[in-house]
Amino acid sequence: MKKVFGRIYIVIIMLFLYLPILTLIVLSFNETKSMSVWGGFSLHWYEELFHSRLMMGAIVNTFSIAILAALIATIVGTLAVLGMAAMKPRTQNILLGFNNIPMLNADIVTGIALMLFFLMVGAPRGYMTILFSHATFCIPYVILSVRPRVNKNTEKLYEAALDLGASEKYAFRKIVLPELRPGILSGFLLSFTMSVDDFIITYFTRGAGINTISTLIYSEVKIGIRPSLFALSTIIFVVALLVLLAVNIRQDSNERKAPQTCS
Repeated sequence: MKKVFGRIYIVIIMLFLYLPILTLIVLSFNETKSMSVWGGFSLHWYEELFHSRLMMGAIVNTFSIAILAALIATIVGTLAVLGMAAMKPRTQNILLGFNNIPMLNADIVTGIALMLFFLMVGAPRGYMTILFSHATFCIPYVILSVRPRVNKNTEKLYEAALDLGASEKYAFRKIVLPELRPGILSGFLLSFTMSVDDFIITYFTRGAGINTISTLIYSEVKIGIRPSLFALSTIIFVVALLVLLAVNIRQDSNERKAPQTCS
């Protein structure tokens, strides 16, 4: 009985999580704008999506900012971790404590603070202010992702490579970077996801005439959401699902190809 109730519980949770998304996908293929009447299967809203300059501009802004912000945050965060590794443990703990504050802080506080900063320095709000803001709040996540990869073994291997005649650049490229690569990759992907998902900070730091997907949806809510936004959400969900499946399939194939060690 416990197994039966456990399976029923899992099914309920899965329906609770994915039934709204499934409803959104179905409505994206509805001929009419109605959310309660099925007017027939159609790709009209997908055509409208790709022909809308406003929506395509928001898509380009969202993903270009996300990629650039994640790249900047990954570089700065990785360099910060390497710098902290050369400090005393007490200093590292103090800096890590300051690093955790932006993640615990409310987004609205960060957004207003950045907006006031841009007003104070006289920077015109637009694409660059959004990019700077996203890179700023993504750096702490990169530091937390890369930090666990720095350990004493990495330092010992680096010093051993130097003792064997390797240059500092060569030892860093061959010893340190391979150790940090998983953390760097996870930090980049986390930063990219956080940037795409952000609304509050973007809302306070954007200027007139520039939109991301989140701010465009917010503005559309006031006048009524068009089903073309359902189409956009469906495409994003399907792309994320395909990427996740590809990563899992590749990981499974690598595990199968890996030589089995005999116990």
